[in-house]
Amino acid sequence: MAAQTSTAGDRLRSILRVADLGRFGMIILLIIVLMGVVALVGAKENRVEVILASFLATLFSVATPLTLGALSGIYCERAGVVNIAIEGLMLGSAFFGFIASIYLKQAGLSDQMSLWLGVAAAVLSGALFALLHAVLSITFKVDQIISGTVINILAIGITGYLNRQLFFQGNVPHAPGVLPVIHIPFLADLPVFGKIFQQQPVAVAAVLLVAITHFVLFYTPWGLHTRAVGEHPKAADTVGINVYFVRYANVLIGGMIAGLGGAYFTLESVPSFEPLMTNGRGFISLAAMIFGNWSPFGAWAATLLFGAAQAMQINLQYYSTSIPEGLDFLKKSQIVGMIPYILTMFALTGIVGRTTPPVADGQPYEK
Repeated sequence: MAAQTSTAGDRLRSILRVADLGRFGMIILLIIVLMGVVALVGAKENRVEVILASFLATLFSVATPLTLGALSGIYCERAGVVNIAIEGLMLGSAFFGFIASIYLKQAGLSDQMSLWLGVAAAVLSGALFALLHAVLSITFKVDQIISGTVINILAIGITGYLNRQLFFQGNVPHAPGVLPVIHIPFLADLPVFGKIFQQQPVAVAAVLLVAITHFVLFYTPWGLHTRAVGEHPKAADTVGINVYFVRYANVLIGGMIAGLGGAYFTLESVPSFEPLMTNGRGFISLAAMIFGNWSPFGAWAATLLFGAAQAMQINLQYYSTSIPEGLDFLKKSQIVGMIPYILTMFALTGIVGRTTPPVADGQPYEK
């Protein structure tokens, strides 16, 4: 019996590995297709290798909030807490990080110090919003979808209201700018493709956090506890793991990572805040997490695909005068702008392969 169970388990793992390889293959193929479209259009104006380097540099940059949002969801859902509040976490953090940087600059701090403390404020804001989600869903056992929706609505309302109250007359204090570009040693000096390795701090941190999250989840006791709580909380409790603590901690960690994603919008991308500026990226992050089968590297690969769609939109706008007559529809930013959302729907249809969430995901724990 044990041998049969082991054989069945090995067969299932083999099937999942094949499915993951197929998923990764599809992601790579789609990214190559998107790159090919841009290279084909821009070939009249620039060398292909320059176009591809620019495309990849843009890809890694615009995929940053998606990557951080997906990692936020992974920490929460691996511990058994559904988190659809990523959109609200990032929006609220973007606003409060921006406000903090402005008023810290007005208080006399340097631009760089104001920006870094603004990032810290964004991370803290994400943690506070996540704490509310944890209290509602873990302590009071509110439906986790409803709790996440509440956070999203709260973030939209509070940021919109405060934005109108503070900046209604257009008297926005001078912002300290954006975070500086980091040149990764040696790699940034490469000819042509060195541009890919010239990224800002949050973008670099996102890539590092993918590797750190993978290591933490699969090679540390904390990761083992997290996965145990997300798969079978009663069994975890039986062996002495504090289910409530593990869930609270992971939701807060996820909130801080989403807060860092929020900092990207107002402290790294553009030095300003606009209502609803996250523009659905929190929900795309959720799709990437599912597409990646709740694994850090899988989710990152999916965010690169969605990032490639956005990078294509940006590059096509730059090369719009070179778009052939038969592809005039690519000149319409509204049509090209729909591509990331179309890919999101495509990913969630299940065509990309079956995904398996943690068994206890979304289930409140009762001792």
